[in-house]
Amino acid sequence: MLTLHVKAVKGVWFGVAYENENVFATSFAFDRKRALQSLLKSIPYDIPFQHLEKPTEFADKVVSSLKNIYDGQGCDEKFSLAMGRLSDYAQKVLRTVSLVPVGYVASYGSVAKAAGGGPRAVGWVMASNPFPLIIPCHRVVASDFSLGGYGGGVHVKLEILKREEKGYTSTMEIKVNDGVLKVFPVEFVLRRLKEQHK
Repeated sequence: MLTLHVKAVKGVWFGVAYENENVFATSFAFDRKRALQSLLKSIPYDIPFQHLEKPTEFADKVVSSLKNIYDGQGCDEKFSLAMGRLSDYAQKVLRTVSLVPVGYVASYGSVAKAAGGGPRAVGWVMASNPFPLIIPCHRVVASDFSLGGYGGGVHVKLEILKREEKGYTSTMEIKVNDGVLKVFPVEFVLRRLKEQHK
């Protein structure tokens, strides 16, 4: 049976759905109802679940990690993510995106080059990412460094990226299976937005 838990930390609700320390879904929102709805939308419909008000030690650890990522600090914890219900392609894209480090972004196109498929297919997987923040879909942007879409709203995506700014100046390449994922400093996105608003 899945366990669902949501908790407010400094005005933001973070949620996790898990079973035996396997994470089935995560969420964050600015009210309790939306955080729960997001979890329910991401879990398999045929699996029974319970909602716990009092967190287990594991739920607390996940929520704490989600808060750290949201605050731009990243996360050293490695969680077991229950991806078995997702297509092989979605799993490949999510694993590729999980490699984008704090302080960097990848374009939909660079993710597609590393994982296969096209930028639109990557965008579709990002839109249905059941593990927001843990799989940092907020770090995937358009090829011109505009924000692209985001389930939590592009203003939320921008605020998270601002907190992840580290002062990096050069691009980096990360080996992914047989391919390479090119990542860019988050400053590229922030600079483009400043130029747009001049």
